[in-house]
Amino acid sequence: MREYVLAINPGSTSTKVAIFKGNENVLQKNLSHSPEEIEKFTKIADQYDLRKEIILKWMEENNFSVDGLIAVVGRGGLLRPMPGGAYHVTEAMMKDLKIGYQGEHASNLGGLIAKAIADLAGIEAYIVDPVAVDEFTDVARISGVPEIERRSLGHALNIKAVGHRAATSLDKKFNEVNLVVAHLGGGISVAPVNKGRILDYNNANEMGPFSPERTGGLPVGDVVKMCFSGKYTPDEFKKKLRGKGGLTAYLGTNDAIEIEKMIDAGDEKAKLIYEALAYQVAKEVGAMATVLQGEVDAIVVTGGLAYGPLIVNMIKEMTGFIAPVIVYPGEDEMKALNEGALRVINGEEKAKIYENEVAIND
Repeated sequence: MREYVLAINPGSTSTKVAIFKGNENVLQKNLSHSPEEIEKFTKIADQYDLRKEIILKWMEENNFSVDGLIAVVGRGGLLRPMPGGAYHVTEAMMKDLKIGYQGEHASNLGGLIAKAIADLAGIEAYIVDPVAVDEFTDVARISGVPEIERRSLGHALNIKAVGHRAATSLDKKFNEVNLVVAHLGGGISVAPVNKGRILDYNNANEMGPFSPERTGGLPVGDVVKMCFSGKYTPDEFKKKLRGKGGLTAYLGTNDAIEIEKMIDAGDEKAKLIYEALAYQVAKEVGAMATVLQGEVDAIVVTGGLAYGPLIVNMIKEMTGFIAPVIVYPGEDEMKALNEGALRVINGEEKAKIYENEVAIND
């Protein structure tokens, strides 16, 4: 009897896999890959056979046959800019995943492996809300410098997943609500979601609030001076912006739990910096509420930092006048992938065809 969904989420040195029965996570594992294994391959796509076989072996060891699967869903990769939703894995999609259309990334393997295992079982393979999701309005792309376009880059999978959950809690459908979703993780994305569509968000690598390791938006003039000061190589300065910025730069740690302990112990500097992080997130929420013209059904706070009551309460205090604040701590990508597949299986959503949604002229 086919009743299970296999979810696959490849990372740089591991592949997360989970088997779901309905909404129940029956079995999950983080399959590690040694540096020696990974270094043998020139391109990400070349790791395909290695990772596929490890997954099949894991299933066999746990007495799960592909014949028990109803669908396989993989993390989507750096495909062409595309609307959000669940997608069938097609030949055109696989071609773009193999060449790394927008770059090399481990998530490119998600759809490829999902399709291979699904074919063994004679079932459908899907991806859900990949990194390449782009639903920006034309006006949101304008930066102020003609040579630079604002790009759609954020935590689309989790933003859409918690959006669906928030809509359900409001007794509505996702395409009936307006939300401002603040994803607070290693990077921070704040998005206005208009009836299921992400109209805008700050590029979590380069814009918006600072985060545990990233600087967010900076005064441009001062950045230019630092770039040309001769004190930093390009790589050193990039690391300063992403990896050694934000909370790490100010407090020497990116651990929010540790920082909240510092604040409880009376560390005034830690308190100020943490308040500044909440302040910047709240400002971004307010800005994105204007994109929705103030018609906001709820503000949703999610991501790893949302486990911290201190920062959540500060954000609530500053933004609660806009709309009720709903909190979904953490980022469960496996759950989000399964939920996306289930919406198709249960007939709540129709899976899209990649080549029908993007411009393929080459």
